[in-house]
Amino acid sequence: MTLVFENARVVLPQAVVDGWVAVDGDIIVEVGRGRAPERGIDLEGDLLAPGLIELHTDHLESHLKPRPKVHWPQVAAVIAYDAQIAASGITTVFDSLRIVTDVDYGSVQDELDGIIAAIDSARSQGLLRADHRMHLRCEICTDDVVQQTEHLLDRHAVGLISLMDHTPGMRQFGDPEAWKIYYGGKSGRTEAELNRLMDQKRARFATNYASNRARLVALARARFAVMASHDDATPEHVQESLGDGAAIAEFPTTVQAAAASHRAGIAVLMGAPNVVRGGSHSGNVAAETLAREGVLDILSSDYVPASLLMGAFDLARRIEGYGLAAALRTVTLHPARAAGMTDRGQIAAGLRADLVRIRVVRDLPVVREVYRGGQRVL
Repeated sequence: MTLVFENARVVLPQAVVDGWVAVDGDIIVEVGRGRAPERGIDLEGDLLAPGLIELHTDHLESHLKPRPKVHWPQVAAVIAYDAQIAASGITTVFDSLRIVTDVDYGSVQDELDGIIAAIDSARSQGLLRADHRMHLRCEICTDDVVQQTEHLLDRHAVGLISLMDHTPGMRQFGDPEAWKIYYGGKSGRTEAELNRLMDQKRARFATNYASNRARLVALARARFAVMASHDDATPEHVQESLGDGAAIAEFPTTVQAAAASHRAGIAVLMGAPNVVRGGSHSGNVAAETLAREGVLDILSSDYVPASLLMGAFDLARRIEGYGLAAALRTVTLHPARAAGMTDRGQIAAGLRADLVRIRVVRDLPVVREVYRGGQRVL
């Protein structure tokens, strides 16, 4: 059945225009300006934007473990998480799953298998509103990260692999004291326990980093998974990522690293909560600073799904001349391209009819309707 969305402010890649959009089945068939040739769904002047694309969110974790030592039924957790994703205007989401068997974690292989099975079960029963893809976050220095990654790649379709290193004194935690504050606050460990853990993690870095990174890169290339670096801080980090073939630089911690990645054609991804809050919670570079420098390509909701749309609107409002179309590209077209998806990310004839209706109320973007593949899911 053909749907016509009329009386809309249509968000195109380069501009926001008054117009209409026609959908046939799951595909956009026509986009026009001005009054629609036939009556349809009256959007009353609301924005009609492409469905948002989320490349990196670990928000599922808070549904699976809503309190310490509380494990929620997995399918129920997935459904609740998916509903929040859709309500945020996100139609394509890469669920970030951590491979972090380490000195302060037990083995996560059985847990990951269970989570993926729950997502597959919900999907097969038609219970999911968004299109869910898999993003493996690989902690490079973990002893068995290569084996666990290979196990998952052999059994599941993986769209994105990120290479992470949270060793104290490295990258995000260049200041070891910042690492102590972060992990001490989360774990409640004493100063002596944190010092012992820090020594153990540094020893694993010396033993595992170079060999594990090379093996993970080889696995990603062999399976044609998009690669992302994580927390690059220096030009040397960027050169390493470039040599590995990374397409995305997640959360670079300095302007220098972000600018080098952007110049090299590696898409720079930053957290939308960083934008909404006005800066990094860990003291690293602000996403808005990178946007003002012209080196921010993609926003990710990270741990707050609703922040994705809010962050884009905040960039458009705060930065003179930035514009709403450019801001929304950071959550639609740019992540689609970085992840190798050519069938979505913009409103254009021939692409998927993934659409979100947005009304702005006192500077707050409010999601009113969401369509995935031409079907209303919210």
